[in-house]
Amino acid sequence: MHYAKRGRLRFTSHRDFSRAFERALVRARIPMAYSSGFSPHPRISYAGASPTGAASEAEYLEIGLAETVDPQWLAAELDAALPEGLDVVRVVVAGPGSLADRLEASRWQIDLDAPATDVALALVESFLARESVPVERMTKKGLRTFDTRAAVLALTVSASGEGSRLDAVLRHTVPAVRPDDLLIGLARAATPDEAGPEATPGLTTGLTTRLMTRLEQGPLDEASGAIGDPLSA
Repeated sequence: MHYAKRGRLRFTSHRDFSRAFERALVRARIPMAYSSGFSPHPRISYAGASPTGAASEAEYLEIGLAETVDPQWLAAELDAALPEGLDVVRVVVAGPGSLADRLEASRWQIDLDAPATDVALALVESFLARESVPVERMTKKGLRTFDTRAAVLALTVSASGEGSRLDAVLRHTVPAVRPDDLLIGLARAATPDEAGPEATPGLTTGLTTRLMTRLEQGPLDEASGAIGDPLSA
């Protein structure tokens, strides 16, 4: 299933979405398959969920059904049962293999207040010139240091109104490099190496984010850098 998070609904967390989605399954009377055991749960597998606060046109999940249904009917019923802003784009019968394994990279659009001809352009050039840009982030396994530069396959900046727009293709790594990590990396790239990965001078570089939107997510063509359709298998 391909769905989108739009408008104010981009502020829903993954837990908020999963709760809303399971309620929509009940309201739409979808014939779900359930796990076995003492406390059975609907068979739902979420893949590559976007961070809270980010909009997305490319979110994916898998569900298991107890009987065969028309994918178009399923898409229409679920879309009607979900809140406006959580929109079902497409439903297909699952192909072989894991959906999560097909999500190898994402393309992000990041709108900033900084002008493209000033701060943002200089930061992008400085970031791309580096071989490594380490940052730190607290994860479930504790504080981790990881290289944001290694995850960036492409990064450009252009004018967008009075601000600028970053277009970034990020390889899915472990831990995943998120758009906010990239912004910290951009600020970090403008500081001396001695400052360490914890340095986050975003307040002095004008990196005020207006909107982050995931435009694509799927298999990566290493030769061209293009992101394919994960539901085409």
